[in-house]
Amino acid sequence: MPPKAHAILSASSSDRWIHCPPSARLCESVRDKGSDYAAEGTDAHSLCEHKLKSALGIRSKDPTEDLSWYDAEMEDCACEYASYIMELVAEVKKTCSDPIVLIEQRLDFSKYVPDGFGTGDCLVIGDGTLYVIDFKYGKGVEVSAENNPQMMCYSLGALEIFDDIYDIDAVCMTIFQPRRSNISSFTIPKDELLSWAETVLAPTAQLAYNGEGDFACGDWCRFCKVKTECRARAEANLEMARYEFKQPPLLTDEDVEEILGRLDELTAWASDIKDYALQAAVSGKSWRGYKLVEGRSNRRYTSEAAVADAVTAAGYDPYEKKLLGITAMTTLLGKSKFNELLGELTYKPQGKPTLVPESDKRPAMTTIMDDFKEEI
Repeated sequence: MPPKAHAILSASSSDRWIHCPPSARLCESVRDKGSDYAAEGTDAHSLCEHKLKSALGIRSKDPTEDLSWYDAEMEDCACEYASYIMELVAEVKKTCSDPIVLIEQRLDFSKYVPDGFGTGDCLVIGDGTLYVIDFKYGKGVEVSAENNPQMMCYSLGALEIFDDIYDIDAVCMTIFQPRRSNISSFTIPKDELLSWAETVLAPTAQLAYNGEGDFACGDWCRFCKVKTECRARAEANLEMARYEFKQPPLLTDEDVEEILGRLDELTAWASDIKDYALQAAVSGKSWRGYKLVEGRSNRRYTSEAAVADAVTAAGYDPYEKKLLGITAMTTLLGKSKFNELLGELTYKPQGKPTLVPESDKRPAMTTIMDDFKEEI
């Protein structure tokens, strides 16, 4: 997989800079520290590329020995990804005898976004439809393909290359996220995508590139490099103070509804502030009214092997035997083997009631009031 250069207005951060244009230039000045999650994702993408090339009969070197994060789960996910693409290609072949399949294709969408480019994990072109597939190895946040600006930018880049060569009427964008059992697809007519690019993407991208526009906070702040220091985010969250921490019964229904819509962002912001203050204190910063102390800790063995030997020599069994949990067992067996051996021996109990926005895809639960209405 080719190395990926840095773009000020990257497709992966487009959801943020489209909603908050000036954040692009602010984030530009902050060094990207990287993370274990990013490194793990890079390894997974390398393995996916190899598996897909092998499935297509393209010569490819197995990268596993060079992958720091390789394990059975990553192997399974990469195989699932390759299988999904091959099934898609087989389906496209029903209407197109010779579909085009491109892997790790560099995409240039600078016609709409200054210096805009990215890399598409996989493109499939059949009769009338361009398929853009993006592999996500993360399992923290489920990603939807519906009106996903990153996928729409990739699609625009693909159209720049192939629209004059093939008769493309629509684009089907798919997020393949195996660790969340999430395959999300969204199809949009080509003309509608191009209209969005001209009326929304291009003018907003120019604002962002110039460091202009208005700050705005929301879900898109999650991966912003300056989210902790952002005054606009602080001001938006501190608006909650106008409720003067009243107890819930003293609030109106409208107050509660407004607070519910802001709680997740408020909680995330508060957590970011605490983390920022802690790291600054560790680096030597003094905060008025606060001090850095050593947290509580539990005793640990200096050597588990030596402890086991000593306890065994004394005539005791130092080990407890416990059945592996489902996640650990899946890692041990692999997803396919787990389903084969234990699929009928697992079940999913009803989840704890959770209050979410109406936009959430999960169906609403039946409440006591619903049961009462049915009886009437």
